[in-house]
Amino acid sequence: MATSQTTQTTPRIKPLSPPYASQVQANFDTIMPPGMAPLNIFRTVGHNPRVLQRMVSGGLLDKGSITVSDRELVILRTCGLCGAEYEWGVHAAIFAGKAGISQAQINDTHAPTSNLSLWSPQQQLLIALCEQLHNTNRVEDTLWEKLQTHYQAEQLIELVMVAGLYHAVSFMVNACQITPESFAPTFPRA
Repeated sequence: MATSQTTQTTPRIKPLSPPYASQVQANFDTIMPPGMAPLNIFRTVGHNPRVLQRMVSGGLLDKGSITVSDRELVILRTCGLCGAEYEWGVHAAIFAGKAGISQAQINDTHAPTSNLSLWSPQQQLLIALCEQLHNTNRVEDTLWEKLQTHYQAEQLIELVMVAGLYHAVSFMVNACQITPESFAPTFPRA
């Protein structure tokens, strides 16, 4: 997979540089692992401390009602569909491997049409969920009924909310042209 150094963007809003205001630093300390510098997305959103605080407190990367694997599949496919290379790359680099998503599967989350043979039947339902939400802002009854055979109400709510949250994150990274992280891969090139 290519590194982000092959993709150059000029950020529309320059990320904050240290030293950070105390409220901003507190949010960075909450969201970032110890010793890791704040990501460009957080340093950009930090221009509005209120929005940064809401973003940090409203995130869904904690232990929720769905598995990490399901969460990451929804995030990767949503970001892939939205063309949000920055966020897709961060999740491909940091979370996908830990979630048990293979390199071929990671690459597939960016494809215009998924290679469903790479995915289990349950994962195929999540891909369909992401695609229907992205394309229609709705979920057809047939798909919803199939999802209900695998997921409880609280999990369905979380899956839909994760997809929606990462649409918003995709808007942010794409609109602001956030500079890719040096460790993050870019979308696979044909």
